[in-house]
Order: sequence, then structure tokens, then C-alpha cells
Amino acid sequence: MELRQQWFGNVRGDILSGITVALALIPEAIGFSIVAGVNPIVGLHASIVIAIVIAFVGGRAGMISAATGAMAVLMGGLYRDHGMEYLLAAGVLAGVIQVLLGVLGIGRFITFIPKPVMTGFVNALAIIIFTAQLPQFVGAGPAMYAIIAGTLAIIYILPRFTKAVPAPLVAIVVMSLLAVWLHLDVKTVGEMGELGNTPPMFHIPQIDFTWNMLLTILPVSVSLALVGLLESLLTATIVDDMTESKSSKNAEARGQGIANIVNGFFGGMAGCAMIGQSVINIKSGGRGRLSTFTAGAFLLVILLLLGDIVSGIPLAALVGVMIMVSIGTFDWSSLTRIHKIPLADTVVMLVVVGIVVATDNLSIGVGVGVVLCSLHFGWKIARLKVTADTIDGIKKYEVRGQMFFGTASHFVDHFSPANDPDHVVIDFSHSHVWDHSAASAVSRVKLEYYKLGKQAEIRGLNEESRIAIEKSGLSAS
Repeated sequence: MELRQQWFGNVRGDILSGITVALALIPEAIGFSIVAGVNPIVGLHASIVIAIVIAFVGGRAGMISAATGAMAVLMGGLYRDHGMEYLLAAGVLAGVIQVLLGVLGIGRFITFIPKPVMTGFVNALAIIIFTAQLPQFVGAGPAMYAIIAGTLAIIYILPRFTKAVPAPLVAIVVMSLLAVWLHLDVKTVGEMGELGNTPPMFHIPQIDFTWNMLLTILPVSVSLALVGLLESLLTATIVDDMTESKSSKNAEARGQGIANIVNGFFGGMAGCAMIGQSVINIKSGGRGRLSTFTAGAFLLVILLLLGDIVSGIPLAALVGVMIMVSIGTFDWSSLTRIHKIPLADTVVMLVVVGIVVATDNLSIGVGVGVVLCSLHFGWKIARLKVTADTIDGIKKYEVRGQMFFGTASHFVDHFSPANDPDHVVIDFSHSHVWDHSAASAVSRVKLEYYKLGKQAEIRGLNEESRIAIEKSGLSAS
């Protein structure tokens, strides 16, 4: 029943939103092909195949996957040095790696990405989406600015009167008709590259299966697999929040892998989830798998039957749609509530934004953000308090805080076996022993008392702490 709902629970909205996404995919697919250095048809074929396949096997309904810039920048060198066949093989191998990671449960690790890193990721993407439109303004005349303004006006005003048809789709159609009727001098989709009229065809990469070949494509494939999964799982999390629903991250990882494997055998460049197009889909009313399928299927129809018509769409209309996406993607509350957010979280968010925008590499920015948050978290919990009190000749130490490698040395410094009575008690009722470093510190303290013929009694250990200490060879008493 749930699968039926994902496919047919929102037929009208999914079809219309899918058409809108298909139109917005065209310039991006062509542009990303240019970034990778391949023929524009490669990006278009990839977007068709990946969107259709992921609609069936993905873990997040309503999310759009296709050829992306994050993946394109990773494969340009391989294509220049070894050609198209190696590029296709690298995409297939990347898909295999993604499937394996999905089977191993890689989706669980998306929960380890802190909120400041997620916010920085989203804001950086919004900035990148916006700045990616700026080259279209070079040499542009008043007509382009007028079309962009008209597009944005329709997108934001039309929903106040009706939501029967996606506002971005209406804006694209209206602005295209106006451009033709008024003979406006503006760039069109057709000027970005030949759309062609050939569908994706099954093709086995023509390569020699040798060890050298594997060593050549493996580094690229690993990078494609990891960056693709990172962007896809983060996008899935964002779509979860936008739709107030949940998705299977492991199923999405496997689905991305299957889509890239199939795509590699149909002549497409590797791809992943697209935050911009996913936002367009959600804001246009798309919620189910049918919207993703429609995006790929309609792009195929455009390629085969409507190429001449779509080639006449003014790029300014699509630029307007993408500006709307960047505005909608940016987390404005991260600015309006900045005085209420801890300073460390704000710094992490800004660092992630800066790195991603400067390098155009999501994995580096997110990686640095996670490391910074981990260091900050470690610093905060590395606060161990040890108090001492002597009653009836027995000295009792009370340990409060987390015992791990970051506090082990600090723990040892609190004890003075030579000056203590013959019997001391170390109470861990308000503490937890996490790792071998902490267990070894406890063992070291007890040993120091033992050497002096004194007894150090351990009390209050919870079950996990007791096991950790016993594994170190020390009796937890």
C-alpha cells in the first residue's frame, strides 16, 4: 500500500512537477557535460537514465537524481587522459561501490553530521546555485533582466491565486511565449549545445579488463561513489525535512549505486541527487516516485520529439527558476537567529560555507565541519571532576564526568597514593568508562596503591564500564 501511495498518491502534482524539473534539467545537464569535457548528449542521457532508474530503486520518494556538477568536476581528468570508455567504466564501478556501502549500512552515518554542518551545506549550495547563474548575465541586455524579473514575479505571485499548476512551469511557458512573440534578443537553451534526438542505447564499455585499468579508474570511482553518496544522503535529509517524512538512507545508497551501474551501460556520466532540482520538485508539488520518473521520461520525450521547441526556451526563464531555488534553499533562519545560536556552531557553519563555496567541493567542506564539531564536542565533554573526602580513616574519591582518552591523564593527576590512607574508595556512580585509555588509567591508579601496600576499592561502575575495565585485565572492584 505504501509503495502504491508513493507512485499514485499524487498523480497530477507529480506529473506537473516532473515536467517542470525536466525543463530545468536541460541547461544543467548540458552545463555539467561541458564541465566534465564530454558531449552534451552524455549529460542528457545520464539525467534520463538515472532519474528513471532511481524512481524505482531509490529510498527517498520525490527526490531528483541526475548528472551533477559535484560529480562532473571529478571525472574531467579521466576523460581527457583515457577517453569516454574509461569514464563509463568508472561510473559503473562507482555504482558497485555505492551498492556495497548501502548493504553495509553507510546510511546510518548521515546521522553523525551535526546541524551546523547541515546548515552550512545547505547555505553553501544555495550560494553555489546562485553564482552558477552569473555567467548568463555576461553581455546580457535589458530583455534578459526583464524575463528574469517576470519569471520570479510569476513564481511568487501566482501561488497566491492558484496552485493548480506549478508556478515555475507557468513562468517558463509564459516567458518563452513572450520571448518569441516580442522577438526578444536573449540566449536560448539551444545555444548551450545540440540536444540531439537519439535515446540512450545499451553499450558495454569497450575496455581491456586489466589490473592497470582497474588502478586507473579506481581512485576516480571511489571519489565519485563517496561524493555522490554524501550529496545524495544530505539531499535526502533535506527533502525529509521539507516534506516532514522519513526515508531509508541505506536503500537510497543502494539505489544510487544501481542507477549509476545501469547508467554506465547506457552511455551516461555518473550522477547523484540534485538539491536544486529536488527543491524545484517539492515546491512545485512533487512528492512521489512518479515525479522523479516523469522528470526522466519527459526529458526523453523532449530529446526525441520536442527538441526544437525546447531549444527556443530563453535561458533567462530557467535562470529565474534557479534563483528561486537558491532563495528557497538558503536557511534564512541561520541569519535571523544567529544571536541565539552558540558561537561555535555559527563558526562551524561559516567555515563549511566558505570551504564549499571556495573549493566547489562538498565533501571537503562537510568533512572539515564534522571534524570541527567533533573537536568541539570532545573539548566540552573532557571536563572531569574528582572530589575527595575522608570519613573514618577511609578516603573516598567521587568521579563526575566522562572517562575517555581525553580525560584519562587528568583523572590520574587527582590521586596521591603516597599521602593517602591505607584504604581508599573510588566511586564511579556519576561517571562512565568509555575506552581502553580510561580503563588503563583506572588500572594505573589502582596499581600505584597496590605497590604501596594500600587498597583502592572501585565502586559504582555501570555494566558497560565494568566490562571495559575487566577487559583491560583489572578486577572491577
